[in-house]
Amino acid sequence: MQVKDLKPKLGNVDIVIDIVDVGDTREFNKFGKPGKVANAIAKDETGDIKLTLWNDDIEKVRAGDKVHLTNGYVNEWQGEMQLTTGRLGKLEVVGKSDAGSGSDDAKIRTNIPTEEPSGEDVNVEEEDVEDSDDEEI
Repeated sequence: MQVKDLKPKLGNVDIVIDIVDVGDTREFNKFGKPGKVANAIAKDETGDIKLTLWNDDIEKVRAGDKVHLTNGYVNEWQGEMQLTTGRLGKLEVVGKSDAGSGSDDAKIRTNIPTEEPSGEDVNVEEEDVEDSDDEEI
């Protein structure tokens, strides 16, 4: 599967993607349990997508890593697609990104703003948090 094939509400996503950037970690409490969430930008040769990282996955992943996401889920928040491991998915670092070879094709092109998010962006994960009731946090 490739980024261009992803559509909102698509489950059982099996994809290998390069991590371009990992944003700041935010902490939350849900039903009295603490958790952490961060957004990353991931890409392949067909496009890029926001990747939501939960808890231990945040520590596993760094910019420049190539990851294999199995049984993932695509959701949509404020008109933007987001990829996540969801309740049952798995994220595994499988190597380093092939990008950065110096050619124009290797340059990262993204439509995701690089500016610091405003305070209104803090709740972007609310939908994901509610969808993750069965996750261990």
